[in-house]
Amino acid sequence: MPKGSLAMLILRVLQSGPLHGYAIAQRIRTLSGDVFGAEEGSLYPALQRILVEGWVTAEWGTSETGRRVRFYRLTKTGAAQLKLELQEFEQATAAIRAILKMA
Repeated sequence: MPKGSLAMLILRVLQSGPLHGYAIAQRIRTLSGDVFGAEEGSLYPALQRILVEGWVTAEWGTSETGRRVRFYRLTKTGAAQLKLELQEFEQATAAIRAILKMA
C-alpha cells in the first residue's frame, strides 16, 4: 500500500457507515481485489491517529460474532479531510501519469 494512503482508505470506507477495525480491514482488502491489506500493526495505529485528529469517533459495541469491538464513524471534519486527501491523491496520480507517459 502506498505510504500515507491508509488513512485516506479508512476514511473512504467509513463514508458508507460505521465499522469496527476488522471490518474496515476486510472491506479495504475486498474493494482492492485483495491487492491491499490493512494489517493490525498498521490499521490500529492509523485508526488511533485519525481518532485523535477528530476525523472519526469511536464507540463500543458488539460485532456480528458477539465480540466487544469499537465501531468507528466518520465525522464532518473527517469528511472534509477525505475530500482534501482525495484531491491531493488525484493531483499526485495525474502528475505521475504525465511523467510516465513522457519519459
